[in-house]
Amino acid sequence: MKKLSHYDDAGRVRMVDVTAKPATSRTAVAHAFVRMQRATVASIKRLKSPKGNPLEVARIAGITAAKRTSELIPLCHPLALTHVDVRAKLCQNGIEITSEATVTGPTGVEMEALVGAAVAALTIYDMCKALERGMEITELHLVKKSGGRSGTYVRPGGPSRKSGNR
Repeated sequence: MKKLSHYDDAGRVRMVDVTAKPATSRTAVAHAFVRMQRATVASIKRLKSPKGNPLEVARIAGITAAKRTSELIPLCHPLALTHVDVRAKLCQNGIEITSEATVTGPTGVEMEALVGAAVAALTIYDMCKALERGMEITELHLVKKSGGRSGTYVRPGGPSRKSGNR
């Protein structure tokens, strides 16, 4: 039976000891979606913002956040990421975000990919809130991961099942 790894036998919170785990190549991909009105999407297409292109600012914010995940999530190990890529794609009803993180190390990079996607989505909200305050950040999830003892995981149903017309 599986158990939560961040608790010891006495039920105390702990950082997982990865000392004895071999360093292997590990990759994770995460997804998020910022749902917004079509008028907001149209405005973003035309936007000449003094803050910069919101998709590019979100991309850089997501990369930076992925690199700093252990500072945000208390029990995450600091990892020397070998690659991070965040993509933001304008769609009919919002912005689709994909974040990918890679490391050669003793623990996975799922949290780094998820934090990258989440912060990119939050940055989109910050950059576009003057146009629409009712935007929703949805569909934050792990799409796939590979490497490590548990092997490969691929989310059933593909990267996203609810986004509707993109």
